[in-house]
Amino acid sequence: MAQVNEATLANRGRAFGALEKNWGWLLALGILFIVLGVVGIGMAVTLTIASLLVFGVLLLAGGVVQLIEAFKNKGWKSVLWHVLIAILYIVGGITVLDDPILASKVLTLVLAGAILGIGIVRVAVALQHRGTAGWVWTLLGGFVSIALGVLIYLRWPISALWLIGMFVAIDLIASGWSYVFLALAARKAGSRAAA
Repeated sequence: MAQVNEATLANRGRAFGALEKNWGWLLALGILFIVLGVVGIGMAVTLTIASLLVFGVLLLAGGVVQLIEAFKNKGWKSVLWHVLIAILYIVGGITVLDDPILASKVLTLVLAGAILGIGIVRVAVALQHRGTAGWVWTLLGGFVSIALGVLIYLRWPISALWLIGMFVAIDLIASGWSYVFLALAARKAGSRAAA
């Protein structure tokens, strides 16, 4: 049994590679993400608009590159579809850049519908697995998603101003904590390997 544990520890150490020695950089990145996320929560409206402007630029750039690529490939049977997709990306990018508030309203409605739909599916899955271990948690998660989708919809269009920024900020915080814990695990694996 002791040999299995040593082998497991050795494999964990190999999984981190050079991160065992350079874990401090990942820890610093995690802390930076957490700080940016906390600041982002306080600036959710600004973060929503900034996120949509970046999204608009990416759509526009992707459309232009795809359009150039379509015209470089003469004789390709699907070039017309490729051009159509590129034009849709360009129009979408211009639309988002022209009115990021309108874009946030549309995206917020789509998000509310998606979250509501996910909640309904989770409830259905939970009811299918009724009586098995953990089915109540899936049911609870479904009800939370349904409630969240309904709340976003009921607060729309006001929720459009802060929701996307809030999601980005929460994602930054979650990513930051995952980097912090990963860095600490790498540090621990490195000190075990050294010992």
